[in-house]
Amino acid sequence: MSRIAVVGGHGKVALHLERLLAARGDEVSGIVRNPEHAADVEATGATAVVADVENLGTGALTALLRGHDAVVWSAGAGGGDPARTYAVDRDAAIRSMDAAVLAGVRRYVMVSYLGARTDHGVDPESSFFAYAEAKAAADAHLRTTDLDWTILAPSALTLDAATGRVDLELVEGGAAPTLTSASVTREDVALVAAAVLETPSTVGAFLAFNNGLTPVAEAVATAVPGAKA
Repeated sequence: MSRIAVVGGHGKVALHLERLLAARGDEVSGIVRNPEHAADVEATGATAVVADVENLGTGALTALLRGHDAVVWSAGAGGGDPARTYAVDRDAAIRSMDAAVLAGVRRYVMVSYLGARTDHGVDPESSFFAYAEAKAAADAHLRTTDLDWTILAPSALTLDAATGRVDLELVEGGAAPTLTSASVTREDVALVAAAVLETPSTVGAFLAFNNGLTPVAEAVATAVPGAKA
């Protein structure tokens, strides 16, 4: 059993992940900003922890994460306001990484997106630019830490039911994925996150994926040398 903190615990991916982790016996802290969301988190079998990570400093985040075995960052500002996007998707995410180091929480899984990289190529005039910049900066910072990190890079997210199958590519050196962007269900993203938390060989991996033909555990084993299905 592991003790896992899921930041952004009321998100659609996070709620699926909390349910999966709790069902396999992990102790899960679903961190949410809005106390009205606590009941939904608790319904998954996780423990709701009300904390506004956007406005918590590194010290408070360190106290929040201390005692956990792993952190999954699944929080986001949701777009719309560039200033808040930078505040959450970049600044708060980076503080959480620094806090994890200080708290002694080695394992860190970042939910990013397929096109995340410093040379993302998004037009500065695009409404997506702030998000692309924020995620690139957060992912780049994570790579500089000595955390046991994995970055998940799903393509466009859907609300369909899980298929349990993905096409997954290990992308090395900050390069662009060769995988053509398509779509993946949020529940399948949660399945991939749950799988990598149990797969030490995914440490240091950037994993790009769509829904596809290969069962999740097999896809992880195939994409990451040394992993076991």
